Amino acid sequence: MSIDLVKGDLVRHESKGPGVVEDTAGYGDSQMAAVLFARHAERLTVSSAELSLFSDVEREAHDLLRLALVLQEREEAPPIAIGQRWLGGELVLKPHDAAQASKSVPIEAFFHKIIMARDRLRVLEAQINAHKVLTDAEKVDLQQYITRAYGSLTTFNVLFRDKKDFFVGQKGDRE
Repeated sequence: MSIDLVKGDLVRHESKGPGVVEDTAGYGDSQMAAVLFARHAERLTVSSAELSLFSDVEREAHDLLRLALVLQEREEAPPIAIGQRWLGGELVLKPHDAAQASKSVPIEAFFHKIIMARDRLRVLEAQINAHKVLTDAEKVDLQQYITRAYGSLTTFNVLFRDKKDFFVGQKGDRE
């Protein structure tokens, strides 16, 4: 019995071993799948009848391995630095009504919150890309919201030491 596969499915072939579905054509018994196999990093097109899906335990192990790789990348990534001129500074919020008190926050604490927001947007972006139920069109639509969120945060680029760490929204005539 064949199975209907979708892009991203983790599969096993009797002789080629584990792989991931990169593309499919057709349905049911006539479905063909382009699979990237792990053993020799080779991409082959095979019938879905020749493949079996990973078990729940295997998928969870795969997800844990991916998480470990993400954490390792973060640990190895150079820290995002605040601009030298902002070190030791403070962010002051003054209400229009002079009778009300101002609020000040160490700028490093505010910068840390901005970095956390960016990290959470990146995790959301990765989860959208890996989602098994969303269509490609739905993923693109959600990605556009994330891009707009990055664009809304470009105001804070002045805080970053390195231009490579800047928020970048939708590119267009403004650049």
